[in-house]
Amino acid sequence: MVKFGLQFKATLENVTNVRPLGEDFRWFLKLKCGNCGEIPDKWQYVTLVESVPLKGGRGSASMVQKCKLCARENSIDILKETITSYNTPCVSLCISGMKAADNETFKTMVQFECRGMEPIDFQPQAGFAAEGAESGTQFPEVNLLEKDWTDYDEKVKESVGIYEVTSKFIKC
Repeated sequence: MVKFGLQFKATLENVTNVRPLGEDFRWFLKLKCGNCGEIPDKWQYVTLVESVPLKGGRGSASMVQKCKLCARENSIDILKETITSYNTPCVSLCISGMKAADNETFKTMVQFECRGMEPIDFQPQAGFAAEGAESGTQFPEVNLLEKDWTDYDEKVKESVGIYEVTSKFIKC
């Protein structure tokens, strides 16, 4: 089994704590078979709430599937303890106009344990949450499908946004 980290990068405007919301959050992935290299055309998703037993009683995974090309059984599991948020670490950094530590840099947001498959692409969609960097205002319905999201924080009377969302996978 191999662990892969999903690295997330974005430009944050007046928000922090960008994170997947809830155990039913759907991680939409393109998965490549490690045996034959087949990459299905459709996006597939994995969630923490789904658990499928592995063959031979070796535990469970978030998804178990057979490759359509070579028929090999592959699995992927979300490592719950690795899920983290993309942050602006300090309000004073935001106020002074300095860039936040995570802002515009790649940060591993989650890790997947894979057997026989490899995640090669991620498509952010609905289900993210964020909060106002200065106000703490909660934004529970952030949709990043368009790679950009904007809103307005009434408490501080400023626009907020997440821009230029990109991602990549690394071996852990």
